[in-house]
Amino acid sequence: MPSRILLALVLASSALAAGPGVFRTDTTHTVIGFKAQTLLFDVPGRFDRYKLEATGTPEDPRDARIRLEIETASVDTANPKRDDHLRSGDFFDAAKYPAIIFTSSRVSREGDKVTVHGTLEMHGKSQALDIPFQVREGINGAGKKTWSFRATLPLDRLAFGVGADSIAAKISLEKKVELDLMLVGFFEEGKAPAK
Repeated sequence: MPSRILLALVLASSALAAGPGVFRTDTTHTVIGFKAQTLLFDVPGRFDRYKLEATGTPEDPRDARIRLEIETASVDTANPKRDDHLRSGDFFDAAKYPAIIFTSSRVSREGDKVTVHGTLEMHGKSQALDIPFQVREGINGAGKKTWSFRATLPLDRLAFGVGADSIAAKISLEKKVELDLMLVGFFEEGKAPAK
């Protein structure tokens, strides 16, 4: 059960900042989530630990750069037994593949829609991935200008070999997983990404 690697959301956001800068994530409202479908019900989940590096110039999204690294062991579906199974070799194999990584190559923009083009690496495989985001901006409770980037898209887990050999997955789990990304944060001008 992969998650949409929200990685891309940050990239898009950096492109819209008020001046060159680094995107700082509001971790309270940012969600890297997914929804998997079984024969009987949907299973929503999220990844709780990730590292995001994103920089860009607001007037020209084409120079935005982003890298999102998600810790596979941080998967959380509110069911400890199921989460342990997802971390096992049947699915993410977190011991062997500890991270899901999205790296942007370019960004395109049309109105309030930003598409981040890049590569998703998961479970030892790489695939090109385009993430279309709906962008909103406003002022948060502290009076700081804030952006949100929302994207929902399907991801084929079998293209990355996730759950490909699991008997349980073959019986009851759909191959498509819906990624649900919500990136919220603000830009700090003229600062390099934290290492």
